[in-house]
Amino acid sequence: MRRALLTASVLALAVAVSGCAHMAAAPAAPAAPAVVQTPAPDAAAEDARLTAFLDAAFREQLALSPESLSQFGSKQHNDRLDDYTRAGSEQSLALAERHLAEMRRQFDPARLSEQGRISMALFEDGVANQRMFLRWREHSYLVTNNGAPTSNIPVLLLNNHPVANVADAEAYISRLRDVERVMGEVSTDLMNRHRQGLSAPALVYPAVITDARNQLRGAPFDNGEPSVLLADFSTKVDALEIPAEEKARLKAGAAEALSGPFRRGYERMIGTLETISREKTDNNGVWAQPNGQEFYQSQLRFFTTTDLTADQIHDIGLREVERLHREFEALKQRVGFEGTLQEFFEHVRTDPRFTYPNTAEGRQAYLDDSTRLINQAMADAPRFFHHLPRAPLEVRAVEAFRENTASTAFYERPTADGSRPGVYYVNLRDMTQVLKPEVDATAYHEGAPGHHFQLARAIEQEGLPLFRRFAYYGAYIEGWGLYAEKLAREMGYYQDPWAEYGRLSLELWRAGRLVVDTGIHSKGWSRDQAMDWFRTNMAMSEGDVVREIDRYITNPGQATCYMIGQLKIFELRARAQAALGDRFDIRDFHEVVLASGPVPLSLLEQRVDAWIAAGGPSQR
Repeated sequence: MRRALLTASVLALAVAVSGCAHMAAAPAAPAAPAVVQTPAPDAAAEDARLTAFLDAAFREQLALSPESLSQFGSKQHNDRLDDYTRAGSEQSLALAERHLAEMRRQFDPARLSEQGRISMALFEDGVANQRMFLRWREHSYLVTNNGAPTSNIPVLLLNNHPVANVADAEAYISRLRDVERVMGEVSTDLMNRHRQGLSAPALVYPAVITDARNQLRGAPFDNGEPSVLLADFSTKVDALEIPAEEKARLKAGAAEALSGPFRRGYERMIGTLETISREKTDNNGVWAQPNGQEFYQSQLRFFTTTDLTADQIHDIGLREVERLHREFEALKQRVGFEGTLQEFFEHVRTDPRFTYPNTAEGRQAYLDDSTRLINQAMADAPRFFHHLPRAPLEVRAVEAFRENTASTAFYERPTADGSRPGVYYVNLRDMTQVLKPEVDATAYHEGAPGHHFQLARAIEQEGLPLFRRFAYYGAYIEGWGLYAEKLAREMGYYQDPWAEYGRLSLELWRAGRLVVDTGIHSKGWSRDQAMDWFRTNMAMSEGDVVREIDRYITNPGQATCYMIGQLKIFELRARAQAALGDRFDIRDFHEVVLASGPVPLSLLEQRVDAWIAAGGPSQR
């Protein structure tokens, strides 16, 4: 799951309430409280009081972010967009600090159960992360090739702003008008960072500028077909049961907002991006920024929830790449391919039978195949899981207007109220760069039994405080997604050797990330050097090589969390199997891993060890 999905405001909110920060630096994960088998007699009541307090704090923090409210399915403040200034971030942190002080004043950990103490520790960790997020705010990139306000806001309106009545429609129009303020705030911030030597690499600007200009195409900006947002608004208004003249009034209001303040905001933003683009020429990693090495190490600590250094992570990556190359050699012999490993990779990359037609029919075939794979995994899942998520799961193509900046594939969690399903998005811009052998493993990672089983399930854990149900810990979340790819083999999938090729390709890709991310940001690798290493050692298409290396350059540290998390989950599973023997039940193990929502790897390890020490009791 790609963290760039979240807007800057959502990220700031998530740091405050759950330890989530795509761009945040963070201290090491909190030490999990010691397991106590016999809680205090009043622990249940005290836990309930703590949960009520934390949920109220979550909602108060959420109210500072209108965009986050919409993503959580709320219509509160749905006529506004977020505050993108430093002052807004400072306001959010001040509120979080007040909540933290009040929690410490009201609650004694000794009177709570184990889960209550975990909640307190994780809340403290979230506030610490928010402090660090504010410290490194200017080191983060406001715009990247994986997302920017110019694409995030349209996505919010399209996917998260329902129009059930006239008030909702008028709120939509108000948000179109508010774009001018937002783009002004972001433009000012971008220029301030640029003057400090903290602007995004040169590779970012062409794609972001192109996507921004795409928002100004079509009516009411020209005489073409309705623009993306006008078409969306009109469709939603036409579905209302209101008089025709009222519909016409609303549509005219949206057209005026788009052609006026919305357009002015985008034109200012495009001008700022063009100015920076003319002056920014390098694609260096963050080592080249002021205090860049310190920033990068804090990113590694945040995303992996460990204290592993860049050198250690680099070495782990090299070892895992070597292991996976050996597995590929065995597969090469299985399919009877004669040639080097690099020739094997090139054969799959270039043979037309391994790609879909670059047509509408080819794109639909990909979506149909992915849906079929996910439906089969859902049907087979009860053999491996005690509990399945209740929320439905859909497979969708990334909208055309953001194909230039969207990742290859990602998952968007459902709303807690069930009004929006979980969605597995896939970028189908160029089907010649989408390899058929990778379809299976990608579906299992992003959908079932991957992120949907984990993130939708977490939202549905009503016994947990809200901030834990929506928490972000990269190594846990992405580690599970990569674990799920391999688990699918135990579920009976990848019978075709080329599907197994795809699974190995994706695991190799995640191992390679450890090497190139640390190479780019700690060892001074150039963009070309990183791409050449990937071309030599990975089985990816050329399009994916370019898109992924550019992603790592603009999102330091995030790519390391997948393999680090997967290795830990398999380590804990092997430990449990060795200790429990015949008492080991894979469904119980998965319940231990998933039942507490996203957590740091250190806390996950303590939970699994406690379960083992108790004799592996059933987790039904």
